[in-house]
Amino acid sequence: MKQTLYYGGPILTMEEGPKPQAVLTEGTRIRAVGSLDELRALAPSAGERDLRGRALLPAFVDPHSHITALAATLDLCPLGAADSWADIAARLKEYQEKRHIGPGGWVVGFGYDHNVLRERAHPDRKALDVLFPDTPVLISHASGHMGVVNSAALKLLGVTADTPDPEGGRYGREADGRTPCGYLEENAFIRLSGAMAQPSLEQSVRNVERAQETYLSHGITLIQDGLTDRSRYAMLSAARLSAEVVGYADMKSAPELIGRPLIGGYKIFLDGSPQGRTAWMLEPYLGGDGTYRGYPVYGDEEVTAFISKALAEGRQILAHCNGDAAAEQFIRCCRAAQEQVGRPVGDIRPVMIHAQLVRREQLEAMAKLGVIPSFFAAHVWYWGDVHVENFGASRAASISPLRWAQELGIPFTLHQDTPVIGPNMLETVWCAVNRVTRSGVALGPELRISPLEALKAVTKNAAHQYFKEDELGSIAPGKRADLVILDADPTAVEPMRIRDIRVLETIKAGECVWLRK
Repeated sequence: MKQTLYYGGPILTMEEGPKPQAVLTEGTRIRAVGSLDELRALAPSAGERDLRGRALLPAFVDPHSHITALAATLDLCPLGAADSWADIAARLKEYQEKRHIGPGGWVVGFGYDHNVLRERAHPDRKALDVLFPDTPVLISHASGHMGVVNSAALKLLGVTADTPDPEGGRYGREADGRTPCGYLEENAFIRLSGAMAQPSLEQSVRNVERAQETYLSHGITLIQDGLTDRSRYAMLSAARLSAEVVGYADMKSAPELIGRPLIGGYKIFLDGSPQGRTAWMLEPYLGGDGTYRGYPVYGDEEVTAFISKALAEGRQILAHCNGDAAAEQFIRCCRAAQEQVGRPVGDIRPVMIHAQLVRREQLEAMAKLGVIPSFFAAHVWYWGDVHVENFGASRAASISPLRWAQELGIPFTLHQDTPVIGPNMLETVWCAVNRVTRSGVALGPELRISPLEALKAVTKNAAHQYFKEDELGSIAPGKRADLVILDADPTAVEPMRIRDIRVLETIKAGECVWLRK
């Protein structure tokens, strides 16, 4: 059986105690951790890997993202760098010409962010109609919670002035209050985008395999598909996967996936996006008429039923909660569910996904219940300045309150919600450690955490979230030999340099699955 001895660089095990000199792997497992002399004596014929000063860590575990959604974006027009409505239209036109998309085909783009556009607003159908009077166009916001279509798309999809807003979503309207302007929000966007023609299963599977390479290049060996429906499950089942993938069945539309291979539990949505002003808040957003608080997706009775079903079955449940009202609903319904079922909800380790604006007292309640917050800490960098505009300085300063969770002893995790942003764990660690916005403002600096605690959130704590703490998340004898080699130790460099650290190699079950060229 293949044995490999790693030495010659800092080894961050994520376990208590001093850093060891060496790590011995045997086959797919970690056999021993200790001094170089001891491990050489234990395995005198092992192949040796001199790290040459580079850092060895447990491979990263992705607590929340959407690999199939990332795969779906790979053939779309990228709009993340667009800076105006005209720039969006021009990029779409160039994409159409390169792809030879005729008048009958759809032109689809992904990743625009109205917060960074010159107009500081979503485009409308007219902005897209200028270059696309006849070809249907759909563009998706970076958050995945909203988007815009042109007039040709509205006509093709049958959306008119008489089309009612769906529950948990809305169609943007023009000044007359009736005519669709092309903007689609939450369930209005999800339903219409889902009605479009989809690529073949063969193409989708190829894109899943391409998306996997992106995760592996960032040192991730366990990847999440955070909202799996029937078609996405078909993609995952058919793909050749080097990494481990765990999907979460859409509880509303595909609960029958539970129990199948690759499925780890259920997923529900309770609200929307804070940067898109659809997250459900206890107190109003700034601006407007001073009363708007966003809105929920479901009432308490339905949420309690979802959680009760998961708890009765012994299945984990993930709940998307950005606003503090959504967080309060999840906590309230977790309590109600455990009373109904007669079992502690903590048994299934429910996860509050994003937990952007969760309050201190809510975290205290979560600690008692056993609810795990998985924070989207990179919001501080990407949308921290926008949150100040939407919520005011005081509320914005406490987004992703990692320090509070640490003080309460909660095994919190950190994620990127890919494809909202790329699955760059080291950038997320950098965000958690520095809490700096794009404009250079230190947002809630008292809530910063140490590099080691941030790394634990994407290794040891993340493994715990998946009930895999005996298998993954740290370098310890008996655990799977999932490792990552970095060109520097994140705990030893100047904090602002953490996101410059590069992944050099990703190792899964003792074998290299990605190597920087």
